[in-house]
Amino acid sequence: MEPLIPLTGRVSGPKLAILLGSWRQSGSRHGAADLAAAVELLVLDGRLPLGTKLPAERELAEALDVSRTLIGAALDKLRADGLVASRRGAGSWIAAPGGRGRSAILPTGEDLIDLAQACPPAVAGLVPAVDAARKALVDHLGENGYEVRGLRVLRERIARRYTERGLPTNAGQVMVTNGAHHAFVQVLRMLAGPGDRVLVEQPTYPNSLEAIGAAHAIGVPVPLDPVTGWDVVGIEAALRQSAPRLAYFVADFHNPTGLRMDAAGRERLAAALNRARTPAIIDETLVELDLEGDPVDGPPPLGAFMGDLGITIGSASKSHWAGLRLGWIRASEDIIGRLVAARFAVDLGSPVFEQLVLAELLDDGGAALAHRRQETLALRDALTGALNWYCPEWTFTVPSGGLSLWCRLPEPMSTRLAVAAAGHGVQVAPGSRFGVHGGLERWLRLPYALPAETLFEAVRRLGAAAASVAATPAVVAPVAVQVT
Repeated sequence: MEPLIPLTGRVSGPKLAILLGSWRQSGSRHGAADLAAAVELLVLDGRLPLGTKLPAERELAEALDVSRTLIGAALDKLRADGLVASRRGAGSWIAAPGGRGRSAILPTGEDLIDLAQACPPAVAGLVPAVDAARKALVDHLGENGYEVRGLRVLRERIARRYTERGLPTNAGQVMVTNGAHHAFVQVLRMLAGPGDRVLVEQPTYPNSLEAIGAAHAIGVPVPLDPVTGWDVVGIEAALRQSAPRLAYFVADFHNPTGLRMDAAGRERLAAALNRARTPAIIDETLVELDLEGDPVDGPPPLGAFMGDLGITIGSASKSHWAGLRLGWIRASEDIIGRLVAARFAVDLGSPVFEQLVLAELLDDGGAALAHRRQETLALRDALTGALNWYCPEWTFTVPSGGLSLWCRLPEPMSTRLAVAAAGHGVQVAPGSRFGVHGGLERWLRLPYALPAETLFEAVRRLGAAAASVAATPAVVAPVAVQVT
């Protein structure tokens, strides 16, 4: 008898069809295997959680416009693999094979190249900053260590950087968090709740979409053209029609497209948000990775045009090192006060020592960031060169900053390519991860945060995986990915 698993909800046939997207491999005669592989990818990506009840065979067959025989065969394969359990009268649901957890099905080994995460190594100068912070720590050992707002020295240096870039800021307008994603979740929890609409770009950062879903809010996508950028007229229409409670934008080296909004566009977008009285979370995680100069010389922060409606989040993860696990929120003092009061329900502040390290790094005259930009520029050029050599049919716009290329594929095959790439020792995030309702099968994000020789090898393997996807209907075991 199958073990009972608490159901976490039910996915309808039409909803599952949307999640599956273009699940059938081109030219494949193995529809049931293709469908089973696509469902397994949703499970491993966490988009069909353990215990999710599946639609009846007839309902799913109608939603996918296939025969019940195909649905039954796909379910038989999923049951044989232990990913689906069924009981007469109770239907079928997502299960976990005995003893097999998420980590057990990730590709492993020294040969695996991870292109799902855009995370560079620690910046040059980290060790001297650690040594200096160790000496500064002595002054804090007599305190209780709970700094809910964050150390004042760090908040002052973050505020100074905003002021240099054109957004006058004082330490009282900054709260230190445990990364930018933590900052996003804090603001989201305060300003939006179940059923509230949150306006987001399409495509956008997957972990933000996950957080919106976890808050039981509703993501409202507005298309972002990979070439022309933000359609402010379309955004204005979405603001009128959906009346969102909150908006989320990445105006500087957008993740995943790499686009950067110009000053005029920021002014128009801010005006539209101000007219609608819609507060916006502005994600500046990548702003310091300007590969054409210092951000001080770039367009002013979007928050400079929004007054109290603009809430900016930032992070040291991409610019300095993700291991510090530090980010921040820049907002009006009133909003910061509300965030501080609400934070006690979640945590009691960020680590003191890591804050001291980051404060040292932010006071080095920009040397660490200049070196980081130089390294990143070389890696960007290495990745573009590798793609031009191994994948000449793929197209992309070379970004002026950030950490990734948004590649247009020759056919809708992003999910199938991600599955095939795992078999070639490369982990990538399919385009569907960056959309509110999936899709984006013609797109693939490729970060340039690994050494140049690793990028060349990764792209060589991706080229081979792409050729195998186009040439054969074989199904390769899917892979779960964590996107950063």
